[in-house]
Amino acid sequence: MRGEVRGLTHEGHTRDVEQVYLRCSQGSLEWLYPTGAIIVNLRPNTLSPAAARLSVCIKPTTDSSGTNVYLDRNGKLRLLLQEQEQAQGKVHCFGIQEGAIFIEAIPRTDISRRITAFQYELVSDRLGADANSVGAHCQPCSDAEILLAVCTSDFVARGKINKVVQEEEHSSITVEMSRLYRQKTQVFVSGGVRGRRWTGRIKMSVHCGVRSGEGEFLFTGTVRFGEAWMGCAPRYKDFLRLYQEAQQQGTNPCHVDTD
Repeated sequence: MRGEVRGLTHEGHTRDVEQVYLRCSQGSLEWLYPTGAIIVNLRPNTLSPAAARLSVCIKPTTDSSGTNVYLDRNGKLRLLLQEQEQAQGKVHCFGIQEGAIFIEAIPRTDISRRITAFQYELVSDRLGADANSVGAHCQPCSDAEILLAVCTSDFVARGKINKVVQEEEHSSITVEMSRLYRQKTQVFVSGGVRGRRWTGRIKMSVHCGVRSGEGEFLFTGTVRFGEAWMGCAPRYKDFLRLYQEAQQQGTNPCHVDTD
């Protein structure tokens, strides 16, 4: 989905505000030559109670300009992104219950070169508002969360960690997979003999303290704006034990080929 909203107008002291409704789980919005303000309402196409626990992540383009971005909850505004911050192209997340996105144009005499543009995605609460933040903490997944992650994650793979790079706000690990069970988009590429190996990068918080080393893991996680982010990642031998126990008890939420 791609939305495009053209410029609004000021009349005296009256501020025109246009309501925009986006119902897709991911997409993009462009506001050309912004004046006035718009309110972007994200309305997922589901009546499930889980929809209230979704988080919204937005990623402005590096040339986005001309506006400030706020969260609007019952008419009260909270600043989310100043104009100069949009050029950094960083991901910002918030709970869907925290309000609609209020985008206000900065008054200027020449708006001909101003375009506000960003991508957005709705994500589950576990991988939501804290997943990209500098202060995010890594908490071990419970047995139930691991089994559910195998069934519901954007990617699921068995492999090892080859390299860890510590960046300013996150760690990036280079992984090599011997088995790729699923990937939502092609974040991992095939190679090796007969294409039976896959490589790629997975991001996670710097606080996870991950290190390269021996042993295989079961990597699960979400794909956000074309990048893989780590979810649950138990050692493969631990997952195998857990999966086999659940299989014997008949409590597995889905089947995984572990042969």
